[in-house]
Amino acid sequence: MSQGVQFNRLMLEMRAMQMEAMAKPQAKPEVAEGQAPAPSFSDMLSQAVNKVNETQQAASQMATAFEMGDKSVDLTDVMVASQKASVSFQAMTQVRNKLVAAYEDIMKMPI
Repeated sequence: MSQGVQFNRLMLEMRAMQMEAMAKPQAKPEVAEGQAPAPSFSDMLSQAVNKVNETQQAASQMATAFEMGDKSVDLTDVMVASQKASVSFQAMTQVRNKLVAAYEDIMKMPI
């Protein structure tokens, strides 16, 4: 496959994920009967870290399969998976940096 086709496929996938995220209803502060409460921030952060880890492991497994000569794994798929893992890790690092900065700002506030 050409690089342009891979890029277009990646862009379509990202747009689909964006539309899916935008279509989800916003969580309401009060919890109605029979509904589970909204997940805590720590749960959401833990899920995000786990997702990044899964992405990195999948990219590593694809790279290893390609290096071992697996004909079903294409180099472009390996590179796309590697870039997805890299971008997700960079995004997680930026979130961590923002959290640390917010914590430091809170700690500097006078009581």
